[in-house]
Amino acid sequence: MPIYEYQCKSCGHEFEAIQKISDDPLKECPACGDLELNKLVSAAGFRLKGGGWYETDFKTGKDKKKNLAGDKSDSSTSKKESKKSTAEAAS
Repeated sequence: MPIYEYQCKSCGHEFEAIQKISDDPLKECPACGDLELNKLVSAAGFRLKGGGWYETDFKTGKDKKKNLAGDKSDSSTSKKESKKSTAEAAS
C-alpha cells in the first residue's frame, strides 16, 4: 500500500499515512482538527504485504545464517573456478 505525505495548511503539521490508492485523500488534521490538509507531492513509498517476496529481506537471528544459494560445496567450487578464470584472464 502506498505511503502518502500530508501537511496541514493551518498549523504546518506534517505526517505520513498508509492508504489504498482508491481511498479518498485525508481532510482533517490529526494535530489541530482543521479541515486544511494538503497531500504533498513526493516519491511515494509503499509497503509489501503477504508472501512471495525475497526470503532474505527480513531475516533475523539464526535465519540469516542459512545459505539460500546452495550448499557449501557448491559455493566453494564456484569460488575456486572464478579465481582460476580470473588468473587465466590476467595471463
